[in-house]
Amino acid sequence: MRFPQHAALIAALLAGASLAAPVFAQQQAANSAQPSSASGAEARADALVRAMTLEEKLQLVHSYFPPLAKPQPPIAMIPSAGHVPGIPRLGIPTLRESDASLGVANQVEQRKGDVATALPASIATAATFNPRLAYEGGAMIGAEARAKTFNILLAGGINLTRDPWNGRNFEYLGEDPLLAGVMAGEHIKGVQSNAIVSTIKHFALNSQETGRTVLDARIDRAALRESDLLAFQIATEIGKPASVMCAYNKVNGDYACENDWLLNTVLKQDWGYKGWVMSDWGAVHSTQKAAMNGLDQDSGQELDDAMYFDKALAGAVKDGSVPMARLDDMVRRILFGVIDSGLMDKPVPDSAQPIDYAAHAEVAQRAAEEGIVLLKNKGDLLPLAKTAKKIVLIGAHADVGVLSGGGSSQVRSVGGAPVEIPLTKGAAASFARITWHASSPLQAIRALAPQASVTYLDGSDPKAAAKAVRGADMAIVFAWAWRTEAQDPESMALPDQQDALIEAVAAANAKTLVVLESGGPVLMPWVDRVPAILSAWYPGQRGGEAIARILFGGVDPSGRLPITFPASVDQAPRSEPAGLAELHAADARRSAGNKTVYGMSGGVAPFTVDYPEGAEVGYRWYAAKQRKPLFPFGYGLTYTRFSYANLKIEGGAGLTVGFDVTNTGKRAGADVPQVYVEAKSAAGTRAYRLAGFEKVSLAPGETRHVSVTVDPRVIARFDEAAPGWKVDAGAYPVVVGHFAGDTALKGTAMLDALSARP
Repeated sequence: MRFPQHAALIAALLAGASLAAPVFAQQQAANSAQPSSASGAEARADALVRAMTLEEKLQLVHSYFPPLAKPQPPIAMIPSAGHVPGIPRLGIPTLRESDASLGVANQVEQRKGDVATALPASIATAATFNPRLAYEGGAMIGAEARAKTFNILLAGGINLTRDPWNGRNFEYLGEDPLLAGVMAGEHIKGVQSNAIVSTIKHFALNSQETGRTVLDARIDRAALRESDLLAFQIATEIGKPASVMCAYNKVNGDYACENDWLLNTVLKQDWGYKGWVMSDWGAVHSTQKAAMNGLDQDSGQELDDAMYFDKALAGAVKDGSVPMARLDDMVRRILFGVIDSGLMDKPVPDSAQPIDYAAHAEVAQRAAEEGIVLLKNKGDLLPLAKTAKKIVLIGAHADVGVLSGGGSSQVRSVGGAPVEIPLTKGAAASFARITWHASSPLQAIRALAPQASVTYLDGSDPKAAAKAVRGADMAIVFAWAWRTEAQDPESMALPDQQDALIEAVAAANAKTLVVLESGGPVLMPWVDRVPAILSAWYPGQRGGEAIARILFGGVDPSGRLPITFPASVDQAPRSEPAGLAELHAADARRSAGNKTVYGMSGGVAPFTVDYPEGAEVGYRWYAAKQRKPLFPFGYGLTYTRFSYANLKIEGGAGLTVGFDVTNTGKRAGADVPQVYVEAKSAAGTRAYRLAGFEKVSLAPGETRHVSVTVDPRVIARFDEAAPGWKVDAGAYPVVVGHFAGDTALKGTAMLDALSARP
């Protein structure tokens, strides 16, 4: 992929300039004769801080759930994630927050009748490898939020996938820092194009949901810089999020929301971040430590064990344990984000505005179509001919809709929820339901094959399903695996005996397709007996239509895996969530009638999670351990074929990789050529790292030249002692492939030494 927005940054790096705050540094360098927009926002924020009373300052640094907000704001309060009353005399707007990873959320319909457009899961957007679609999705969500009078979106999830079973993988953007950083940055930029605020979250290493509020994530600092933090850094530079949301968990001994190294050293000092750090809801554990170690705003404070940034902070300022200068900095950062995002000068309307839901549904459908990954297509079973006479659909409520992930990202989508299953236990029970969007694959397939008999069975009886598919032109099993925030699955297997169903159908009909609706990888013991497999993820409110278009060839499948699919659970760094023993002990106490108030922890005792893989996340881990996954990162088939040729590598002070891509098939289609460079980490391990990618649409026989300029950080090692990035002089193997591990083209880059500050 080309990164024109990074051209000045890369040039500065190669000249030995600092990496800290590249966006602001570039602005200041380019506009040395006049104030930049960022410095203008700083000056305005400074002036407002000087004009504020102590009470007004304290008012801005903590958010309420709406019913508790006082005084009554100019915009009527409705149920939402959070609320900070404005200061009308200074033109400071009321801040109204909404969850919004996949659309303006309304999880269990707190706002009766309020619907929104539901994008596919973020993992599906990552699978598009198309930054433009990430931007369009963010812009769409931001537009709907503004029309609904929200002005802060809790979007921008970017935690790297370290474990395939993480319950929240569907909300994130995969396992590679470059891909995740670019896609998150574009999504955030899209949200903020509406002059409202987006966060980036969860900072940092929130890599599992089991015990997320009590676990201590332990990792080498340099390895964290080269992996998860690099994703955050790239996304922050591209998207300029006005706020960063810190995570629930500890990182190397300190809670993320009071972690001096994360918030002060890395984010604010090294990266020069000027916006504000807000907590996750219920993630604050102190007043003085949190404030002094970098937290600027306590969000959803009612979920904390105490009101740390309310009267307690006022007392700390009064006794000097939190200096007035620090409170001013907290307020200044909040105001900077509100001004720099454009919100101050373009307040949201006082009442709800019309929304073009039909146009927004097209955005969701395009993302779903490009994010669906064709994993297997033996004998070119797909695309399905429109001359088919008998098609049988089985399972996963495919007669009425498509599955959605659960938790704070849940959208009450346009069209409603034809299936909702309440949870009876577990940490997500209070705010999640197993929900389907009203986008029927059955109806969409019937619309594209009006001449065919298209029927549906629920799949509860494998024998009946096998009987029904005999003689059919296609048997399509819709398999589902629900994932949610706050809970990790204890197994990667499909639930409810679906493996047996798939086996029975495949034995009865050689033309069996499995469509997976999941938030990430699942185990596939039947993979060798099924000729065709589609990963549709959670495809959003137009998922049924998107799946049908892929099946019949109305659109060529072009999704690529942003996450490795393991062949077995023991291939991954960890085969199950850490802390299961602590979780089960808490469940047992509760079942025994213990009436203890468990709070946010659910009664789970603290535990540690070690990440010895360090920077070697995902496909790098599999390569290092010489483990062949079921499907590798970057993998995906199409209905046509692509070849690469004419590799040209330009090294020295920088690295550019050029090559030709040709569509050698008979259909138009899109390809995602990927550039990998072998480099050494701070830990001394060598691995191929994704260094660039570009999505290319080509007609049959068409050739296009692709040129990738590599960001030095993705191939550098981080030196904590300096601190800074270092590229050693020498030879660097380069490959261009269709997926991680593929070597369609091979070459070597000779690079000069490079050192740059963080």
